[in-house]
Amino acid sequence: MRAKALITTADEAIAAIPSGATVAVGGFVGAGHPEMLTAALERRFIKEGLPQDLTLFYCAGQGDRGDRGLNHLAHRGLLRRVVGGHWNLAPKLGALALANEIEAYNFPQGVLCVLLREIAAKRPGVFTQVGLNTFIDPINGGGRLNARTTESLIERVKVDGQIWLRYKSMPLNVGLIRATSADRRGNLTMEREGLIGEVLPIAQAAKNHGGIVVAQVEKIVDRIDDPKAVRVPGMLVDYLVVSGGKDHDQTFGEVFNPSYISTGDDTESVPLLGFSERQIIGARALREVRSGDIVNLGIGLPETVAAVAAQTGRLDDFTLTVESGPIGGIPASGLSFGCSHFPEAIVDQPSQFDFYDGGGLDLAVLGAVEVDAEGSVNVTSFAGRFAGVGGFMNIAHSARRLVFCCSFRAGEIEVAREGGSLRIVKEGKHPKFVRQLQQVCFHGPSAIARGQQVLYVTERAVFELTSEGLRLIELAPGIDLCGDVLDRMDFVPQYASPVREMPFLFD
Repeated sequence: MRAKALITTADEAIAAIPSGATVAVGGFVGAGHPEMLTAALERRFIKEGLPQDLTLFYCAGQGDRGDRGLNHLAHRGLLRRVVGGHWNLAPKLGALALANEIEAYNFPQGVLCVLLREIAAKRPGVFTQVGLNTFIDPINGGGRLNARTTESLIERVKVDGQIWLRYKSMPLNVGLIRATSADRRGNLTMEREGLIGEVLPIAQAAKNHGGIVVAQVEKIVDRIDDPKAVRVPGMLVDYLVVSGGKDHDQTFGEVFNPSYISTGDDTESVPLLGFSERQIIGARALREVRSGDIVNLGIGLPETVAAVAAQTGRLDDFTLTVESGPIGGIPASGLSFGCSHFPEAIVDQPSQFDFYDGGGLDLAVLGAVEVDAEGSVNVTSFAGRFAGVGGFMNIAHSARRLVFCCSFRAGEIEVAREGGSLRIVKEGKHPKFVRQLQQVCFHGPSAIARGQQVLYVTERAVFELTSEGLRLIELAPGIDLCGDVLDRMDFVPQYASPVREMPFLFD
């Protein structure tokens, strides 16, 4: 008979990780992240100086912008290389990358979670067009974040006359994952987790490369009655670490929220919006959502679309999805992003991205840090830090229609309504419509070639993407074309005079 999983402490399990190993860690922000295990890995390194020179592999950002999550691993000598999808929630990792102290790669989140399956199956990698003509493309740096990072992990290949990117497979030696319950043979269930994530491919990949799998669970049960509830079979699990609830909050924002694992109907979880530039943008973007649409909303400003939809009774008109796996319900925000209130279903993250990559999204509403004249967008690099693309690049590449939401300028903007008109009370300090992007995360000309319909919605103006670049198509009432828009941009977009009036919906 095969050996049962060893029930042990976090420190004992982490002691099995050898120097030089490639370690994959599961989780999304804080949901599903094995906090007890990453904290133990940090403790061991501080105490013993071991292990050393690890390669860290993760798909979604895991952290709280402070000390939790992958911030535990941000130590010189502990890490040699990091391959990750989103960096903003682990600023201590980002600081190592910016200081050129580790090799650092940023790849699309959807590519990385699918790549785990390819690694498990020992296939040569993921072949996709996600990332072409962006900073991920090998001709533009290949997602390498600093001078220390020299090895190319992506290559351009031609298949059937088309250019594709191959994201190369790499062996995994250790998988650190989290679940709710385990039986004594190591079978894992996730009944109190807000998502499934990529626990199974992490475990399969580590096991198939002769490595180890460590699972953090809340409790051990005598038996699991429904074998279909098992998300990771015990034959893949080497060590079980029982948290008893310690370092096992459902998200980094909440200890436990039953709405994340229940079906129901509740709009009270959506905060009411008062009048602001955010409400104007959310209301205008909502007009692009059609009845029956399958929709993804990005974190931050795009979340206002759900808030306005709740206020106007439109939430039942369409289906909201989150790249981490929830389908239906209302996406959570902040440090609970990745979960949804009262979802209809929760699938694993690689399967969600399979659906997205195949064109399953009718509409995606995403944020934008910078936009240039050709309609390309930066979401990663700003204010002396690097955020990472996360799921943005897969979603922006494959959704049939796109709405980018941002204030017209950045930094302490204030607006007021006067009758049916908009007045800019305080102008933003920094332009968002710029001549040159710091990084290209979405390539406008490629989107035109794919046939995507793309809008850029601000509080005072709406632009569309055309084959000639950005075109101004709407102005909010009360906004002066030259003084409030053209003179506040670093380039002059196309426009036809008169520009039609933007629907000004805020009541």
